[in-house]
Amino acid sequence: MTDLQSKLPPNAFRRMDETPDEDFYAPPRLVTHIDDDAIAGVTALYHAYLPDGGRILDVMSSWVSHLPDEVAYGEVVGHGMNAEELAANPRFDRWFVQNLNTAPALDLEDDSFDGAGLCVSIQYLTDPAAVMTELARVLKPGAPLIVTFSHRCFPTKAVAVWQALSSEGHGQLVQLYLETGGFTDIQLVEAVPPAPGRDPLYGVIGRAP
Repeated sequence: MTDLQSKLPPNAFRRMDETPDEDFYAPPRLVTHIDDDAIAGVTALYHAYLPDGGRILDVMSSWVSHLPDEVAYGEVVGHGMNAEELAANPRFDRWFVQNLNTAPALDLEDDSFDGAGLCVSIQYLTDPAAVMTELARVLKPGAPLIVTFSHRCFPTKAVAVWQALSSEGHGQLVQLYLETGGFTDIQLVEAVPPAPGRDPLYGVIGRAP
């Protein structure tokens, strides 16, 4: 049992659909999963925390990264589960496909990125402690990891503990994930407050040790 698992209920990371993730993500989904206001909230956080000219890792991504158009980065490396989606992303200098639930170790050098984003996908990780530890390893000391989430998900693939919690609980859970991975100076941000007919957007930002 990992330190994170010891702090959560049994079966916290079970899912309704335990079939291979590769099967679920095989059909390309060239859509956005949050509304325009929430997307703008993600972009604003990236603008505030990711350094201009930096080397950026976009984890669990797709065909759009929500990075600010006006900012030039030194390199953007994308990761996801569908090659067609990743190939369609114009911000990527290179990308790779990998199932982090079965293979969390990243084939990336230590201390090699100036920042990372993980947008509206944290709820699908079944071993988030391992993934956060890897992200802390590949980020330069003090570099930011920006995790964003809303109230939407694929319910059959979201882990049980995520579905059992409110938005406030989600923020606390992600904070625990980052703490377990070694991140420091962790902040919880309500980027787009909840309102009728609008997707809320929350962020948890931590710094690599």
